[in-house]
Amino acid sequence: MRRKELFFWLTLTCGIVIVAYILLPLVELMTSSSIPALWESIHDKEVVRSIRLSVFSAGSAALISFLFGTPLAYLLARQDFRGKRLLEAIIDLPIVIPHPVVGIAILGIAGKNHWIGRLLFDLGIRIMGSVTGIIVALTFVGIPFYIHSAKAGFMAVSPRLEKVSRSLGASMTGTFLRITFPLAWRSMLIGIIMCSARAISEFGAVVVIAYHPMTAPVLIYERFESYGLKYSQPVAVWLVIVSLFLFLFLRILTTRETREK
Repeated sequence: MRRKELFFWLTLTCGIVIVAYILLPLVELMTSSSIPALWESIHDKEVVRSIRLSVFSAGSAALISFLFGTPLAYLLARQDFRGKRLLEAIIDLPIVIPHPVVGIAILGIAGKNHWIGRLLFDLGIRIMGSVTGIIVALTFVGIPFYIHSAKAGFMAVSPRLEKVSRSLGASMTGTFLRITFPLAWRSMLIGIIMCSARAISEFGAVVVIAYHPMTAPVLIYERFESYGLKYSQPVAVWLVIVSLFLFLFLRILTTRETREK
């Protein structure tokens, strides 16, 4: 039997350390609350309301990302043009900018001192302290994840299939809807889930724009500040369960896609 080389044991050791680094805090969190405490927490109307608001806001952000991000992702996947790298860098900006800065930046244009803010106010749209403001912030931080996933899906579709469709008389829109979209739908769905999962955990941008109504991360922070670790942990456990469900769904989809290829 061939002996394992030192490099193999090095990779195995690094893998064990990283898995332990990720799992230990989460396992401690998931086992920190008793069943009665979790049961009481999920029957707390404020907790349920905050989780429901987080899921609704994250879903709305994903839907907006799908509607506006899909055409842009297709453009980036199919066209080479001057300034493309700059455009891709701009799309990545929300990933690298500290998220409290995102909240402050959004308020900068949504406040009454900016013409956009005054226009929104005249139209009856309120950003500060509203669900609309939360959705705006979550879309800002989540849309890069959707665009990257959708772009990868479009790039995986052979341009030759689109050329054949166009040569048979189909319009560009018809080709996209009948050929490209059905072949890339799984990547777009994965992008929607990634966008939702990223948005549902957002705290920094949301707490600047809307402390109330409270999303789940803001409620966890509020209970930690007011009552301590014990009262914030059950809410955190429920939020982790929702996030794990989303990522489990993503993993199943990714596995199926790999097998089909």
